[in-house]
Amino acid sequence: MALHVKKITADGLATLIGSLPAANHQQAMDWILDSTPEIPLWPQLPVNPKERMLNQFIEGLPGIIEGDDRTYFDVNAESFPDEQLSFYEEYLSVSENTKTLLASRFQTSSDRAAGLYLLADQAQKTGSQLTAVKGQVTGPFTMLTGISDADKKLGYYDPAFRDIVVKGIAMKAAWQVAFLKEAFDVPVLLFIDEPAMAGLGSSSFISISVDDIAQDLAEITGAIHKSGGMAGVHVCANTDWNLLLTSDIDILSFDAYTFFDRFITCKKLIHTFLERGSLIAWGIIPTSEPENIQQETCDSLVSRWEQQADLLSGGDWNMTTLLQQTIITPSCGTGSLSPELATRVLQLTKEVSKALRAKYLP
Repeated sequence: MALHVKKITADGLATLIGSLPAANHQQAMDWILDSTPEIPLWPQLPVNPKERMLNQFIEGLPGIIEGDDRTYFDVNAESFPDEQLSFYEEYLSVSENTKTLLASRFQTSSDRAAGLYLLADQAQKTGSQLTAVKGQVTGPFTMLTGISDADKKLGYYDPAFRDIVVKGIAMKAAWQVAFLKEAFDVPVLLFIDEPAMAGLGSSSFISISVDDIAQDLAEITGAIHKSGGMAGVHVCANTDWNLLLTSDIDILSFDAYTFFDRFITCKKLIHTFLERGSLIAWGIIPTSEPENIQQETCDSLVSRWEQQADLLSGGDWNMTTLLQQTIITPSCGTGSLSPELATRVLQLTKEVSKALRAKYLP
């Protein structure tokens, strides 16, 4: 039975995308609480190999071989059938009795997500301004097109491994929601990070069915909802927006700074998405080009958001109503930037959110 999903009124509040170039998790948490105190998230530090996108959420998944130079899967290993059976037995047990989820194999350890445990420790320090907390997992499409077997065949094309990854990530997402709900009495936003979905329609993925991707996404979204969280998807480039806008996700996070011109082509679908109460995480703060980060100001980015919102306006949707269902974010994570550029991105995120709220939601 699904838990009641606590939802938020976004109202132009700010949050971040997970990765940061901080020297340590405490420094990253200090940056987060300063820039996005209403919707803090837990930091991922990709300088740590175990916190990189393809390694952070593979614990407990059968068939994974993690080496110094490469992480791959092997479903032909002698131990795989027993590992697979054990995985599915625990998956079925947890699915039937979600109270056992927190102590299950689907937990993410502090060894791979120290920032998650640090965020939970901040529960008594965050104060009354807290509106929600945000977590994140690597999406199944990104995981399955990033990990291959010894012969370089992508995990997506191995049915046994694909099913394990989808179900494993679904339970890891549900576990994370339960973990954060235990620490915080506020809504939990759980983003599924899917950068590889930018490749949809390319020659690399020409044989991949959009319906299959939608099915995998629905399984993870359903697990997040069942655990009582709001489900978001983050894609940091252009993708099949129709797929996401017609899915059951609650939040769509995109790079508005660079790809709004592609996104707006789905204007009617975006309105329908908003009309059902879903939110847009509007990635208006640039992260990909250092010169853009240095040149943009709070005023220029507010103006950019207004120009985009004006194009999206129509019917019941104007600047105010759009902002009410908008979360202001950077266009992507800042883990590959210098600390100086990353802290500028965070400061701009804070300033743009504050300026828009003061102007349209006084």
